[in-house]
Amino acid sequence: MAAVVNTAPILRRSVWSVQAPFRCYQRRWAQVHDVRFVATHQRSDRVLEKYKEKLERKAREEGKQSVDELKAAHKDKISGLREQAIVPGANAPLSAQPPPTPAQTTSSIPYQAPPPPTPLEERVQATAKVPKSKSPVKTLDSFIDVSKTSALPDKEIETIWRLRHVTDPQSLCAVMQAQTFRRIVATAKQHPQFILPLPREGQGAEIHFLQWTFPSPTTATVLFTHLAEFKLRGEYAQPHTTVTHHLDLSESNELVLLEGRVQENRGMSVEEGRWLLMCLQKFYGFEAQSQVAQESKERRKKLMQQFSGGDEGFKVEELLEEAEKVP
Repeated sequence: MAAVVNTAPILRRSVWSVQAPFRCYQRRWAQVHDVRFVATHQRSDRVLEKYKEKLERKAREEGKQSVDELKAAHKDKISGLREQAIVPGANAPLSAQPPPTPAQTTSSIPYQAPPPPTPLEERVQATAKVPKSKSPVKTLDSFIDVSKTSALPDKEIETIWRLRHVTDPQSLCAVMQAQTFRRIVATAKQHPQFILPLPREGQGAEIHFLQWTFPSPTTATVLFTHLAEFKLRGEYAQPHTTVTHHLDLSESNELVLLEGRVQENRGMSVEEGRWLLMCLQKFYGFEAQSQVAQESKERRKKLMQQFSGGDEGFKVEELLEEAEKVP
């Protein structure tokens, strides 16, 4: 399990443009200035009071006489998790990041999305026969004939979209209501970077760093990277999962089409990629329908504000708790 400490407010000045290409995004470090970073989490009286009963109960369960004794027993684990969660330039000074070695950077090139798979059915083939775009950004026209597809009912659009990706076992695809995406993108522009935990049985949780970019007016892409690799390589880090939202049908059909891929041999399964995507939607686009859900929404919103603002009150324990809640 990796704990996350504060992220510096300086990231709010990162270059995030709705029309900036990915290469510009990759040079974001040139705009980051080193700042003093406080790497300790002092629990406030308010936080201690809030969890006092739970901590005392946990201490009794482990045969400890007090909360202080419980904390002392887990001191090494807590310190290790906090060290693993340091992100140079995000929640720690840039000097904390060692320069990558030639062996690390030789094969580190900007990530290029794989070509789309060949469709299976004639109907999918008909919608997929479109001219190749000269743009480096893969738009929806790279996958289907947008004008023909937009004339179809929603159910058929979803079927065609899923069939378009069925041949690639590493692919992720979905169809989202445009209203839901508008909530997500509004939050993404406020918090273009965040972290999400991935629970692993018997190992606690693994922390992943997500980054939003908007390479064209009709696409929005989110990149998931192992936090450990991001700490090591910085701008050279390659994402293990990439998901792009295509907005071409958002006005005419009120649909947003998602497509992405989990890279092979990167320590991630497709199911784990789906879990991260679901977790992203839980934090960025959750719509509360009850009082309990509204309270959860506010707690998630607060966590994102703390992360983006470099608030030392940010707690990875609270992040894990909210990530594992249903919904």
